[in-house]
Amino acid sequence: VEGVESEESRLGLHSTIHGAGRVMSRIQAAGKRRWVKRNGRRVQEVVKPGKITREMMLEWLRREGVELRGGGTDESPHVYRRLPEVLKHHANTIKIVHTLKPMGVAMAGEDVFDPYKD
Repeated sequence: VEGVESEESRLGLHSTIHGAGRVMSRIQAAGKRRWVKRNGRRVQEVVKPGKITREMMLEWLRREGVELRGGGTDESPHVYRRLPEVLKHHANTIKIVHTLKPMGVAMAGEDVFDPYKD
């Protein structure tokens, strides 16, 4: 992305987009879970199911040819705006030079306990 000189750019302090933005919260997407100890191990217990299932997410990734390592439904492609729509909205402030297509995503999985988050 390259910035362009325009009134919209000036009004936006020549700042630009840094992500597509969510259309639903993490809890709406993945549901509410809590960590509990069972048989001496920490496991997740579903308090409220989410709108996005793991199967929905994996089907989208398969269809688009994206390899996933880890990751949870709270970061599913379903929860983000579509990039072409976002870029079109900012058309008067940016020039699109290249559009990259993701090949793979790697992040901690839903089953990974994060003592700083949980």
